[in-house]
Amino acid sequence: MGINDSRGTASGVRTALIIGGGVAGPVTALALRKAGIEATVFEAYPAAADGVGAWLGLAPNGQEALRTIGAGTALQAIGRPVPRMVMADGAGNHFASFDGFPELPPTLTLTRAQLFRALTDHATGEGIRFAYGKRLVSAEETPDGVTAHFADGTSATADILIGADGIRSAVRTAIDPEAPAPEYGGVLSFGGYATPDCGVETAPGTMYFAFGRAFIGYWKDRVGRPIWFAGLPADTPRTPAEVARTPAAEWLARLRDLYADHLPGKQLLHHTSPDDLMAVGPMERMPSVPHWHRGRMVLVGDAVHAPSSSSGQGASLAIESAVELARCLRDLPTPAEAFAAYEALRRPRVEMIGQAAAATNKVKAGKAEAAPTFPKMEDTLRPLHFHRIDWAETVGAPA
Repeated sequence: MGINDSRGTASGVRTALIIGGGVAGPVTALALRKAGIEATVFEAYPAAADGVGAWLGLAPNGQEALRTIGAGTALQAIGRPVPRMVMADGAGNHFASFDGFPELPPTLTLTRAQLFRALTDHATGEGIRFAYGKRLVSAEETPDGVTAHFADGTSATADILIGADGIRSAVRTAIDPEAPAPEYGGVLSFGGYATPDCGVETAPGTMYFAFGRAFIGYWKDRVGRPIWFAGLPADTPRTPAEVARTPAAEWLARLRDLYADHLPGKQLLHHTSPDDLMAVGPMERMPSVPHWHRGRMVLVGDAVHAPSSSSGQGASLAIESAVELARCLRDLPTPAEAFAAYEALRRPRVEMIGQAAAATNKVKAGKAEAAPTFPKMEDTLRPLHFHRIDWAETVGAPA
């Protein structure tokens, strides 16, 4: 059974179509159900996207937003707690550290596929309906709502339509044909698993970020294998499909050359086989999107505010936005007013985080003069990790 808010919705919205079944899709459906709105999630892939993406971190604020809608335990069994962060240079010198906030749970690391599956399974268990093989081709408003048309010739109608369809969102284009495209960060992203005997020391529950001529991050999984993520600067972007067409051994050779003088990048890459390389693709972020909504359609998650992996906040921000959108639809008298309030609540936070990530991307791409410094990591992370959403608080119209 779902967790329904007994007050229903002031907006009169009772049904929703959610386009996209990644992170934001199932969370939005769960949040809407708590607010009294029934939603169906339409996913373009023929099944849940189990093989999508590499590793990510779910920060304390993202975990808290999941707890707000009763999904707080969905990831505990699969996520790897990483409470500590260490900043270093390419010569192996540590210059800053952060031990986490004692009041908060640690960041959880897991693969994007694990996150997708856990959220989908939880939402399905709560009665959320998923429809697969439904690629959106157009959307049109009707007198009673909005109708989505799919590539297989089917259609569906509801009171509102929510675009949770990622950084290449079809709904974003439907809302605004002139909407900006994703912004390339100048780096092709890779990850991999090194062998336990690689000679790189890592403390338990610690993630390391090593800057220098190139950047690499690393930590250990539950069985002691070092996991790393790194970037290969490239002026010309390549699509994930183009990256996949290049043999893994060739990418690994290029990475080894780039990190030949980097500590500990040299050891990590030397002890990684081509079979254990993850070619993720171009590092991208969404620039400021002028129009978050139009009529009965609205965007959520990466479709409107993908901050890039450098932020460590992509999944967490998507989850926060899903919860805030549901609150606004619950409390404001029309969808238009609800969407405006939602944008007012979210735009300043997500754009601030996205701009900070863009600055880090320049360092990773070799376009900045020096690596970033972290004199007070607690001050930097506090407004991110302590962000809370009060579900019981009534949302007012934006000023």
